[in-house]
Amino acid sequence: MPSGRVIVAFGYHGDCFHGSQIQPDIRTVEGSLQKALKKLTWWSEGCLEICSRTDAGVSVRMNLACITLPKSLIKQVPPKSMLRAINDNLPTGMVMWHVQEVPLNTRSRKANYRHYLYRLEAVDDWPYFPEKNLIEEACSAIQGRHDFTNLCKIEGDINPIRIIDECSPWVDSSGKIIGISVKARAFLWNQVRRIASAVSGVVSGRITLDDLISALENPDVPVDLGRANSDGLILWSISHDEIDGKVNSIIPEINFTKRPEDTREYVRWLSLMRHEMAAFLEREWLIRLKLE
Repeated sequence: MPSGRVIVAFGYHGDCFHGSQIQPDIRTVEGSLQKALKKLTWWSEGCLEICSRTDAGVSVRMNLACITLPKSLIKQVPPKSMLRAINDNLPTGMVMWHVQEVPLNTRSRKANYRHYLYRLEAVDDWPYFPEKNLIEEACSAIQGRHDFTNLCKIEGDINPIRIIDECSPWVDSSGKIIGISVKARAFLWNQVRRIASAVSGVVSGRITLDDLISALENPDVPVDLGRANSDGLILWSISHDEIDGKVNSIIPEINFTKRPEDTREYVRWLSLMRHEMAAFLEREWLIRLKLE
């Protein structure tokens, strides 16, 4: 039977899954997609390829996956019906919002770049009145080609050198600093969360800009600049030749509540922040589904 291929865009709330990679007896993103395809009798061994893996707790507005299906099925089931069928079989906290047919040799992992957002108010030491020049200087130090040994968790013999195409402040419509926007072709394990901790550290005074620069320029000298929690992290979008131009990845204007200055209030506010981040994603998915 001739095979065809579709590429899909999907998202999920990080606290609903134990990471993205399949694990036995644990709800994961890959496992949930596999179960949905099996319920629809659309599953075949090796038919699913996910673009980016994420750690437990990390939320995703847009990930990509390629699915190999019978060519006859792709022709008979229009994209809108395919989305509805798969979504009807996905667990709460996960949604597929775009599907299109692509050439059979398309690989979802061949992304041009991945784009992450991190809401720095989620970091304990983020100051109530952050200085914009400090975050700009820290972001500038991160941007470019570096050995990120001190700002990631190394897996085996993987190359720790990466090129950060963009690291810039993420601001709201009033100019208030929300966090950072980071783009690269590929990231290392925990890299964005450690970058977020380092940037927050420079702005709060926990570390100096020289400390950050030294950690990048001297990867053979181990230093721990911290790892921000997963609550503030979103994989916002993925650029891919087959999908660019069909999916809007512009960050909308947003006005989140401001983090309280009082420490006790801050602990309670973190729950509100999580709800705000979840609502931020839900609005995006609803808009995309209406446009399909």
